[in-house]
Amino acid sequence: MARLNYHHLYYFWRVANEGNLTRVAKHLHVSQSALSSQIRALEDSAGITLFDRVGRSLTLTDAGRRVLEYANDIFARGEELEAWFQRGVDGENQPLRIGMISTLSRNFIDRLVMPLVSDGKLRVTLEARTLDGLLNGLSSHQLDVALTNGDVRGGDEQLWQSQLLARQPISILGPPQSAPGTAFPAGYEQAQWVLPTRDSEIRRAFEALCARRNFEPNILAEANDMPILRLLARDTGAFSVLPRVVVQDEVRRGILAEYETLPDVTENFYAITIKRRHTPSSLKTLLDGFAASDWPDLMPPSALKAS
Repeated sequence: MARLNYHHLYYFWRVANEGNLTRVAKHLHVSQSALSSQIRALEDSAGITLFDRVGRSLTLTDAGRRVLEYANDIFARGEELEAWFQRGVDGENQPLRIGMISTLSRNFIDRLVMPLVSDGKLRVTLEARTLDGLLNGLSSHQLDVALTNGDVRGGDEQLWQSQLLARQPISILGPPQSAPGTAFPAGYEQAQWVLPTRDSEIRRAFEALCARRNFEPNILAEANDMPILRLLARDTGAFSVLPRVVVQDEVRRGILAEYETLPDVTENFYAITIKRRHTPSSLKTLLDGFAASDWPDLMPPSALKAS
């Protein structure tokens, strides 16, 4: 076999991942015929067929899937190296780029990040994105870590690493003067509710509890954004089902009260990273310095493993 042509391999990698020859050719500013011929040159050089071609459809062969595994690793390392070149060696005021799922509690983010910001040795950048946006940011090394309230599991070709940081019990909260004083659902019959939307694990867990207790909540409003739910819980006088960390300030000031916690229901907090040869020291500082045991209302990972 001739010496591997990484230019040809890169073209194959882009087409294999995006699955569309026309779109890749447009992005790379080459003609489709030129792109196709370079992939064929790679096949001829290796003596294997990478794609089954049926009309305009391209499907990876078994050999193509094996080559893609290598290409994913090769070009992920290359992008990691390019990102390191751009950032320079570790030192004072190095950047730490943190992505966060848009529905994550801002109070949790503040607790996690403030020790780093206060230290003054790191320059922290925070960016809210969708889950797909976070994963794309990680794979392109635009982000160092993504904070989510849901686990991420990849296949053999995906390189995500998921670290469980802590979990938060879910509570029924509302105005202090409206506390039922009895266990759910007794005393809650006349309540109005502001709840997460049905795509939320919290909402699904609450509805399962309601079904077991033959209770039908009177829903005033619902939202898929924790800051909005915090405002609704604070300003409407309705009851809500939220992690306590979301409304910790309101609870501390007596605007809201925690009535009771839901049995066996928690919100989990994860740090998602991508496998890399060199982990920035700033990222190590964030993850190694996380001390959930200092937060009495959060359960640390050690408690999770024991439960």
